[in-house]
Amino acid sequence: MGAAIGAVLRRRGVEVLWASSHRSDATAGRAESAGLTDAGTVAALARSADVILSVCPPHAARDVAAAVGGFEGVYVDANAVAPATVREISQAFGRFVDGGIVGPPPAADSPTHLYLSGAEPERVATLFDGTPVVARVVSERVGDASAVKAAYAAWTKGSAALLLAIRGVARAEGVEEALLAEWRESIPDLPERLGRAQRSAEAKGWRWVGEMEEIAAAFAAAGEPGGFHLAAAEVFRRYERLF
Repeated sequence: MGAAIGAVLRRRGVEVLWASSHRSDATAGRAESAGLTDAGTVAALARSADVILSVCPPHAARDVAAAVGGFEGVYVDANAVAPATVREISQAFGRFVDGGIVGPPPAADSPTHLYLSGAEPERVATLFDGTPVVARVVSERVGDASAVKAAYAAWTKGSAALLLAIRGVARAEGVEEALLAEWRESIPDLPERLGRAQRSAEAKGWRWVGEMEEIAAAFAAAGEPGGFHLAAAEVFRRYERLF
């Protein structure tokens, strides 16, 4: 996602930096393909950048923010974290924008929605004018963009985890084929959704464990049961080991 968004900005003529220090060859390859400029280290990047866009697995969001401590530009946390988490992260920055990404990496025929909130969301939104990254300003309150993302993913990824768990029960009881046959007859889209859930869990389930835990925290903070998504986190954690 980060490389794809960087490539979008490069096509607009924006210089995009990345830091190669302690990064893998695969990451370097994506950065090169996207036309990003290597700043070497995170510290060097922070000295040179006007805006930092953090797009990483949720469990790393705090560490990435800490790595650029003292950054005086606009820091955009676009990670799938709970509103309370992003508000905590924001305390380290004078200029901070909360972001929430919905959708797959941007492509001409498949736009990505970037929700923004905070003190300077319009400045960030302007960077993406006319691109497949459709920026939508929610409010001036940090946490609102992350709340949109959490609520959206609570259904899309939470329901995927539920389908995987249901199949696990049916398989354990020896009735998986009977269940799939019933779904094909009475809820025809579910077998296809199950297949998508399985493919996604195989490819990205490890990233979703932390996201489900953040969503559970958001539910609990809102006075709703967080157990739904703690269970979803465990499904993705087990699924990674099983497959």
